[in-house]
Amino acid sequence: MHDLVFEPDLVHYSRTMSGDRILDEVEQFWSSSAATFDEEPDHGLTDPVVRAAWRRHLESWLPPQPGRVADLGCGTGSLSLLAVELGATVIGVDLSPAMIDVANVKSAAAGHDHARFEVGDASDPAIDPESLDVVMARHLIWTLPDPTGALDRWIRLLKPGGRAIFIEGVWGPEIPADDPRRNTIPWSGGVPANTLLAEVDARFEQATLLPLSNEDDLWGKRVNDERYAIVADRPVC
Repeated sequence: MHDLVFEPDLVHYSRTMSGDRILDEVEQFWSSSAATFDEEPDHGLTDPVVRAAWRRHLESWLPPQPGRVADLGCGTGSLSLLAVELGATVIGVDLSPAMIDVANVKSAAAGHDHARFEVGDASDPAIDPESLDVVMARHLIWTLPDPTGALDRWIRLLKPGGRAIFIEGVWGPEIPADDPRRNTIPWSGGVPANTLLAEVDARFEQATLLPLSNEDDLWGKRVNDERYAIVADRPVC
């Protein structure tokens, strides 16, 4: 039995797991899910209504000239490829080789030559400092062993004035403060909007919180949990 137990929209970790073991378990889970991952409407974006909703929102969140974008925790690359359609040059990073394989197949089928997908640790990607115009991460931050450290690393990847787009939510009940899972994954089960907004405000400027729970077209169904986006910019100075 695994110490890492994935339930619908929940991830739980044992306090005895090392950082490397957590990454190994996460990679194995998502790799085993890659073949069916796009069956969820908001993952594959194959439903025209869902795809149009994500495209509309992404276009409003990206700068007018998107430039170079990193999609961290890109999964099968659906959001990356939308960004390419909107004029961006995208590097997608994901821990799962199987997810990256699917992303590359989709990119080739679409005929895109402005997207590149690589296997790597999305919390600390091998990208040069101040080389990106946009960092975006969808449903990634809540899974990280060191989410605030990841925010610190990501802001350094952005050019001054560069943009961050974080799409997150709360997938289950709040983990009590004394629960051992907080020792390894502080935001296991999801991160409330105000919690993440406070961390983003401490690092970025002009942070905007955008509730998404009632945007049924984004999810292809009605959802009852908290879902949101935060869009913010790295300070110029």
